[in-house]
Formats: sequence, structure tokens, C-alpha cells
Amino acid sequence: MSQELAPLLLLLLSIHSALALRICSFNVRSFGESKQEDQNAMDVIVKVIKRCDIMLLMEIKDSNNRICPVLMEKLNGEKLVSVKRSYHYHDYQDGDVDVFSREPFVVWFQSPHTAVKDFVIIPLHTTPETSVKEIDELVDVYMDIKHRWKAENFIFMGDFNAGCSYVPKKAWKNIRLRTDPRFVWLIGDQEDTTVKRSTKCAYDRIVLRGQEIVSSVVPKSNSVFDFQKAYKLTEEEALDVSDHFPVEFKLQSSRAFTNSKKSVTVRKKTKSKRS
Repeated sequence: MSQELAPLLLLLLSIHSALALRICSFNVRSFGESKQEDQNAMDVIVKVIKRCDIMLLMEIKDSNNRICPVLMEKLNGEKLVSVKRSYHYHDYQDGDVDVFSREPFVVWFQSPHTAVKDFVIIPLHTTPETSVKEIDELVDVYMDIKHRWKAENFIFMGDFNAGCSYVPKKAWKNIRLRTDPRFVWLIGDQEDTTVKRSTKCAYDRIVLRGQEIVSSVVPKSNSVFDFQKAYKLTEEEALDVSDHFPVEFKLQSSRAFTNSKKSVTVRKKTKSKRS
């Protein structure tokens, strides 16, 4: 991996003392020094990141290590999760071609304040021409990490380039991450993650694996965040930020999850008394 591509994927912890943990993925598109000097674009980027508790950023081109320290200064605060382990996956399996253009840097998080207490994030930013093979290969990454760490709850997210001509409909049958029903896709094919109104493609995705984490998702929290509409930007101003919208979802807090279970129990008892 070249020096320019090395910091391409970055996980940032932000401050957000909400009841739920918001997890986001954002391809900022060529986030280098020129974009850092664009104050209007930087203001929007910081606003978008601050909405989230965990943010996966892609296309950071920062060989001089200037952008990340600036972002961290603006995002100082209490950490709601901690890093349990991390691992840079290398696709060196016997008889298997290395398909990843950017091999995933995998992080295992400990999250004491959510209903699910730990989860692994496997990020992916594909090259459009090889997106089908790269998405399919995530299953091999999953199997390796599950065996290595004995983890149960997984989040796959990033710019999969999983839409329009890059992944035609007939290609989905060759993607194990899609054909295996145990992988739950939170961002569907009908979503539009592109800023340009002339296109409508679900390039950016979030996929879950693990019964506990799937049941911990806040209902209807999986969505595309349209920062152009939220911050009243023109299309040109939005494209100065990125040509992608972020995707996101929330995990229930342990308190909310416990209260929800208690509520269900109370309703069941009330119903049984009436009968």
C-alpha cells in the first residue's frame, strides 16, 4: 500500500451523548490539503462527523499527516467506546487471488453503554471494476476474524461501489455476503448515496452479521444522511464536500434496551391477567 493510500480508511471517535450510538460511514472524496483549505467544505465535514459517535472516513489523502490532527482537535471529547483489538487483514490465502485494492483494517470495539457490548467493524472501499469480487471476499475476512478473535457481532461498511453498472443485478447471485441470509443489509438497493441528482446509486452500504447486534439496531435508524438538504447547500457546494452522502445507523443504549424488554414483559403479564 502506497504512502498516499495508507491513511485512506480512518475510524474516528466523536462526542455524542445521546441515548443511542450512531455509527456512520462517509467517503469524503479526495480529502487532501486543497479540501482542508476550503473552510466552507471543512465546516460541513466537521458537522457531519460530529453527528456520529463512530465515523469511518474514506479517501483521506494525507501523506504529511496534517488532516487527521486537525480533525481530532475539533472532535476532542469523551470516548463512548474503546478499541479492544485491531488487525490489518492481508489476503494471502493459498490458491486465492488477492482481490482487495485496499485491504481492510479491522477494529474490534468494546461498547459498555450499548445493548451489544462489543462489535467488529470491517471497512471496505472497493475499486469499481473489482467491486463484485471484493464484496464477496468480505466473507473470507469475516471467517478469518471470527476464528482469530472469537467475535460474534460484525459490521461491514464503506463505499462498496455496490450500485448501478458496477454491480449489475445478475452479479448479486455471485456475492456470498448477499446470498447468505445471515448477513443483514441495512442500506438497500433502492437507496441513493450520491450527491449528483443526475444519478441514483446505492454505492455505500452497511451490512451486519450476528443476532445480538441485529436485534440491537434502533428501528428505522438506518439511513442516508443528505447533508445538502440538512445544511441547505446548493449541489455545487455539496460536491465541494463530496460526491457521496454518508450512511448510518444507531445501536440501542443498554438502558433503552433494558427498558424495552421490561415494557414487553409488563405488557405480556397484563395481557395474561386479563385473559
